[in-house]
Amino acid sequence: MPKLQAAQIPVTPFQQNCALIWDAETLRGTVIDPGGDVPRILAAIAKAGCTIDNILLTHGHLDHAGGAEALRDALVAAQAAPAPIEGPHRDDEFLLSGIADQARQYGIPDLANATPDRWLEEGETVRIAGQDFGVLHCPGHAPGHVVFTNVGLGFAVVGDVLFRGSIGRTDFPYGDHEALIRGIVTKLLPLGDGMRFLCGHGPGSTFGEERRTNPFLPR
Repeated sequence: MPKLQAAQIPVTPFQQNCALIWDAETLRGTVIDPGGDVPRILAAIAKAGCTIDNILLTHGHLDHAGGAEALRDALVAAQAAPAPIEGPHRDDEFLLSGIADQARQYGIPDLANATPDRWLEEGETVRIAGQDFGVLHCPGHAPGHVVFTNVGLGFAVVGDVLFRGSIGRTDFPYGDHEALIRGIVTKLLPLGDGMRFLCGHGPGSTFGEERRTNPFLPR
């Protein structure tokens, strides 16, 4: 089994969990949802001593994607190798193209629009720290939200779909509560109670714990 390690790096005033995941043996890594505070992310990468192969986005909200292009540019300069942005689903293109304007409204500096090098579809795979993770399209919080899962490792990165004791908000004009719950119940929970997950805000959990105790999920 690979020796994967993970660090959660809170970024932006929203305290979004940017995730750095790397293989302790190969020192190949992936950054997921670099919403901002790029110097802090770069410091965490340097501390881990890893080389970043790619940047993944679960969805297009500014606190998850606002630092993606700055991080990509910094990594290309430092590593002399590409670090492509992958994801989310193309349905979030309108969110990614509106990050800079929204950041100005919130008074958050240095966030920029993002253009992925690769859009993701359900059923595709991405590499996280050298391991294959399946892509699931789980809209509701955002139309193009995707989740990354590896059943063999018993591990998932779910962004703002599911939290410990809560779920992603759906009170946006494009939100869809029924779609969010349907995705959790039909796509995530069947992967097994033992699946651990990192989420976009707060501590992680397991699908089993949320199935049993999360008050927002049907019994």
